[in-house]
Amino acid sequence: MLKQELRVVMSSEEESIEQAAAARRERLRALRAAQDLLNTPDEDSGQVEDNGTNDEENSLNMKFRNYVPHDKQLQEGKLAPPVLPKFEDPVAAAPPPEEKKEDPFVNIAPKKPNWDLRRDVQKKLDKLEKRTQKAIFQLMEEQEKEKLVEASGSSGVDD
Repeated sequence: MLKQELRVVMSSEEESIEQAAAARRERLRALRAAQDLLNTPDEDSGQVEDNGTNDEENSLNMKFRNYVPHDKQLQEGKLAPPVLPKFEDPVAAAPPPEEKKEDPFVNIAPKKPNWDLRRDVQKKLDKLEKRTQKAIFQLMEEQEKEKLVEASGSSGVDD
């Protein structure tokens, strides 16, 4: 029973595929017919083609921009290189303002002799600066406490 159902499903799929293929063939035929109508020369223009010899000559209408063919007949199709318009740079056209010219070695100022030492020791100096600030703050607090103790001690002695 299951096999029969599979055959029915497969046959319907094959039919749908065949129908799609037939529809596509029809569309392609219609497109070819339309293209042939566009490509056929008008009888009024007076162009009469021979047995196909003229067709081959017209199809060899190649243009070569970057390639020089060895065949002499094909060399006729070589195009001249395009002529580029001259580009004028508006920035370069304006003359730069004239500056007085000095010897570049006169203005060279050497760095301080200890610049590399400062760079290498800067982290350690920052840590020491923080510790110094803390120590100064602690000393100031101790001095304030001593003043308060002296002030409270001296006020108690007077009474």
